[in-house]
Amino acid sequence: MPLSEQEQRLLEEMERSLYQNDADFVATVNPRRGKPNYTVLAIGVLIAVVGVAALLGGVIIQQPIVGVLGFAVMFVGVLLAVAPPRRRGTVADAPPASSSRKGGSSRFMDTLNERWDQRQDGGRD
Repeated sequence: MPLSEQEQRLLEEMERSLYQNDADFVATVNPRRGKPNYTVLAIGVLIAVVGVAALLGGVIIQQPIVGVLGFAVMFVGVLLAVAPPRRRGTVADAPPASSSRKGGSSRFMDTLNERWDQRQDGGRD
């Protein structure tokens, strides 16, 4: 079911408010994560393989410190390989925030409250 013009305007206003007030949250849940960086992925896998080799080498030569270091290197390699790609300008995707953030936000909430009251009063008639 399509939205009416009033509902579309309300939705756009809510989106703008979200971008202005919670840009970090928007960047976190943004579905566009960017292309994977295959170089970082390959380096992470290679580091993990070296860590596994060091872990096995420590077990074979019965040196716990070598095994622990190998595990640490393997862990860092896996973290590097599976970490999400970092994008430049994640906040740049959001519209610029206005200089009067607090005033715009309270005005927005007042408008929403008025509309809610109007709907509640209209349903009782």
